[in-house]
Amino acid sequence: MVPDNRETLDVLLARYVAGGLPSPVRVLVESHLTMKPESRAFVSQLEALAGARLTEAEPIPLANRRQRLDAIFASPSPPDENKQREADGIMPRPLVDFIGHTVDKVPWRTKLPGFKEHRMGEVDGFSSSLFWLRPGRAIPDHTHEGSELFLVLDGAFNDQRGRFQRGDISIADETVDHRPVAETDRPCIGFLVSDGDLCLTGPLHRRLADIIGF
Repeated sequence: MVPDNRETLDVLLARYVAGGLPSPVRVLVESHLTMKPESRAFVSQLEALAGARLTEAEPIPLANRRQRLDAIFASPSPPDENKQREADGIMPRPLVDFIGHTVDKVPWRTKLPGFKEHRMGEVDGFSSSLFWLRPGRAIPDHTHEGSELFLVLDGAFNDQRGRFQRGDISIADETVDHRPVAETDRPCIGFLVSDGDLCLTGPLHRRLADIIGF
């Protein structure tokens, strides 16, 4: 993970511990946790801290007790040790459970030359999709109208911020203008979650070349 992405990632992990993430974002974070032991350790520390604070809190009367208990029991269970294993060598188990199959059964559709995508629709205000980029393939310069989270599942890519490899999460918004380029040794596969469209930027000649796939 590139250094200047760390603080934002920590905030994302803290929101995960607090239970405040939309479903596709939660799946992305759980998938990240299966691949990054350092993030699992950080989450465990946050959970321990939250548990300690709860034991110190003064009890208060619980309103709507039955409804609250029903909501707790209906919420997703935290990932267990079996969830910390890859399902097929590339796709983590939480992501397989979310989309219903492993990477070898993804019904890819060509979006641009050397660029394939599988869209999974919108849930909780966030759209999600899988991306496949051939080695050396660039995504045209762009910025974002909302938040964009990209989890690298295989291979790696580079942009103006640095290098992102398997298990890393690229966190981007309207302040980030970048041109991701897959590394040349293997395809880059990733899981993308966003709540806004991207906006193309950069020189017109390079934008056209990237769209065509030169």
